Amino acid sequence: MKSSGAWLVSEGRVLASAEIAADSNSRRRGLIGRDHLDGAIIISPCRWIHTFGMRFALDIAYLDTEGFAIKTVHMQRNRLGAPVRHGHAVIEAEAGAFIRWGLHVGDKIEVRHGSDETLTT
Repeated sequence: MKSSGAWLVSEGRVLASAEIAADSNSRRRGLIGRDHLDGAIIISPCRWIHTFGMRFALDIAYLDTEGFAIKTVHMQRNRLGAPVRHGHAVIEAEAGAFIRWGLHVGDKIEVRHGSDETLTT
């Protein structure tokens, strides 16, 4: 699932390294059973998530089709989130990451590779 050289970028600022769940198996597995996450994981398409089987709390950002953060939440382990209307993709990160990164609702988030090509989320 890891996507080497992928980055989350907002307003020209690199927020974190990113893994991309690019197929149905990696989207289904997500972070289940992992002890930590360096950076973030992008799950697309995705409108809702759960934290069953997670070993740590998460910060979650729901993105619309244009990559704008339309909702952010903090989720403890073993919870089920509600589907987010107009949600298209999800960013998952360890709890506290969004505060460190300065990520807020309304921010435009891009996923870029080392070649600086922007991916569509």
